Amino acid sequence: MSAENSRLDKWLSFACILKTRSQATKACDSGRIRVNGEVGKPSKIVRIGDTIEVRYKSHQRKFDVVEMANRNLPHAEARKLYREHELTADEKKALEMRQLLFQAAGKFKPKYKGRPTKRERRKLEQFKEDSFNESLD
Repeated sequence: MSAENSRLDKWLSFACILKTRSQATKACDSGRIRVNGEVGKPSKIVRIGDTIEVRYKSHQRKFDVVEMANRNLPHAEARKLYREHELTADEKKALEMRQLLFQAAGKFKPKYKGRPTKRERRKLEQFKEDSFNESLD
């Protein structure tokens, strides 16, 4: 487990944050990975002390790089490569809102592909308005 630095896509797969290197590459290319606040490309060099943010569909995780690896490791050992940040109260609330919106999106799926009907659009707008008003309370 000794290396000074590593490519971002390799480190993400070695640390078992994403299952495969190709998934890590796709996540980097789609802009879902940030390193020290900047968009992380797959070839970005990661060093000990860097902060990595990974955005999934319904949540977000933040890590500090503690150690490097030069090969795939079992999950138990891979957890030693990083330290995960705890979510703040604001981040937890935003996460709950995001999850509600994802659940609502499943309820308001159009019957066909394309633009929503007027009725579907009204329902979606009403749900968003209700959710927003609940978050202000």
